[in-house]
Amino acid sequence: MTTVTLLHPGAMGAAVAAQAVAAGHEVLWIPEGRSEATRRRANEAGATASASLGEALERSEIVLSICPPQAAEDVATSVVGHAFAGVYVDANAINPQRMQRIAEEIRPGATVLDGAIFGPPPGGQRTARLYLAGQAQAVDTMEPLFKDTALHVRRASGSVGSASALKMAFASYQKAARTLAGVAHALADAHGVGDELTAEAQTMASNILSDPGYLPSVAARAWRWAPEMKDIAETLRAAGLPADMAEAAVAVMSRWEGDKDRYDLELTDVLSHLRSQGE
Repeated sequence: MTTVTLLHPGAMGAAVAAQAVAAGHEVLWIPEGRSEATRRRANEAGATASASLGEALERSEIVLSICPPQAAEDVATSVVGHAFAGVYVDANAINPQRMQRIAEEIRPGATVLDGAIFGPPPGGQRTARLYLAGQAQAVDTMEPLFKDTALHVRRASGSVGSASALKMAFASYQKAARTLAGVAHALADAHGVGDELTAEAQTMASNILSDPGYLPSVAARAWRWAPEMKDIAETLRAAGLPADMAEAAVAVMSRWEGDKDRYDLELTDVLSHLRSQGE
C-alpha cells in the first residue's frame, strides 16, 4: 500500500483520490480551512483526514497537487516548508514555464513529476488519462497507484514541462473551439439562421485536431482566408459580438503568407512557420 497526500479534494482531485483508494492505497487530505463541500467529497472518495499538512507529508511517499491552476505555486510552497522527500506530482493545468518554476522550488528534496489530466473526473463508466513527464523511476512508482482503475497513467515524451505543454496544446483548441462555437451561434441567432448553422455543422468532419495532415492545405489557402476573416470580424462587430478571435485568426494566417498555394509543403514546415515569428 502506498500513502498519498492529496492537495486538495476538488471535483477532479476527489475523483482521482477515489481511484487510488479503490486500488488499495491510502489517500490523506487536510481538512483545515476547507469547505463542507470539500469535506463531503473527501469522505465520499474514501480519503483519510490528517491533523496537519506536516503529519500527512511525513507519512506519504507521493503528493498529488490537483487544485485550481492559479493556486499551483501556493500549494507547492506550502509543501516546501516541510522538507518532503518523496515524489511531488503537479497535475494542474498550468503552462510549462510555471511547471519549471514549481519544480525548481520543490527540488532538490523531492522528485518532481509534471502531470496533465485529460478527460472527465474518472469513475463509473468515465475514464481519464494522467500523462506524466519526468524521472522514469518516479513515473514507475505512479503506475501501480492507479492499476486497474478508471485513471490510466501514460508517459509523456520529454522532461518536466512537456506534460503541461501537452495540456496547454490540447486545451488551446478544445476551449477556444467551444468559445468560438458560442460566438458563431450568437451571430447566426442574431440574423435568424441558427437552425441552418446547426444543420451545416452536422455535415462537417468532427475530429479536426486528430488529423494534422490537412494543415498544409490550410497554410496554402491562408492568403484567401485572411480577408474573409476580416469580413467576419466586421460582421461580428455589427452584431454587437466580440471580434477578437476572428482578428486573432487573421494574425495567425499572416504567418503563412509565404506558403501561398504551396500544397506540397511538409507538415513540419507549416508548423515551423507559425513558430518562427514568435521566437
